[in-house]
Amino acid sequence: MSMDTSNTTPTSTQPPPPPKQIFILSGQSNMAGRGGVTNKHWNNIIPPQCTPHPSIHRFTADLKWVPAKDPLHADIDTKKTCGVGPGMPFANAVKDVVGEVGLVPCAVGGTAIKEWARGCHLYENMIKRAKASVENDQEEIRAVLWYQGESDTSSKQCVEAYRGNMEMLTDNVRLDLGLPHLPIIQVAIASGDKKYLEEIREIQKAIDVQNVVCVDAKGLELKEDKLHLTTEACVELGQMLAHAYLTHFHSK
Repeated sequence: MSMDTSNTTPTSTQPPPPPKQIFILSGQSNMAGRGGVTNKHWNNIIPPQCTPHPSIHRFTADLKWVPAKDPLHADIDTKKTCGVGPGMPFANAVKDVVGEVGLVPCAVGGTAIKEWARGCHLYENMIKRAKASVENDQEEIRAVLWYQGESDTSSKQCVEAYRGNMEMLTDNVRLDLGLPHLPIIQVAIASGDKKYLEEIREIQKAIDVQNVVCVDAKGLELKEDKLHLTTEACVELGQMLAHAYLTHFHSK
C-alpha cells in the first residue's frame, strides 16, 4: 500500500544564507571620501577596485540595505560633495574571504573627536545606525573603521585631550553595542595643521587598547588641497585596512 504524501511539506536541505559581515565606516572627510572631487563636483570615475559587487551592501540614511556603490556617504555627509573613499576598495578586498559585506557609512567631514562623544548627535547617530544594521540574525558587526583627527591638529588643547577622547570613544562604542571586544581599526592621519599634525599622529599610533590597531596613512598621495586623499590613495588605504582586518581579526 502506498503512502499519501500530498500534504507533506518537503524539508529544505539548503543552509540559511551567511550573515552579512558589518563594518562601520566612521570619522571625517577622508573616510567619507573625497577621491575624484574637484571644484565641488565628483568626476564619477570608478577605479576597478571600487567596482560594485552583488555581495557588497550599503546601509542607507533611512536604514535600508541597498547594493553598495560610491559615493558611499552621499546621503550621510550631505554638506559636502562625496566621491571615492576607502570603503569600497576595503569591501572588495575582503569579500572573497568574509563573504557578504555590509558597509554602514557614518563619517562626516570637518568633525573633531569631541563631536563624537556619547550624547552628541554624530555619536548617537552612529550607534543608532549600527544597531539598526543588525536587527536580525543575518548581520554581524565585525569592526569599526575609523579615520579622524585632522580637525584636532589646530590647538594644543585638542592634542592634550585626544588620547582620552579616543579611548573613551572606544569604550563607549563597545559598551553601547554590547560588543566588548569589537575590533577598531583607526587610521593615523596623513594631513592636517602642521602645527600639531605629528603630535596627533603619535598619539594615534601609540594607543594601546585591546583589539585596536592602527594603519598609517602617512605618505599616501594628497590632493592639491593638501588635506584629502587622492582617488588612488583612497584605494590604497582601503586595501591597507583590509589587510589589517584580515591579519588581526578575521580568524577571531
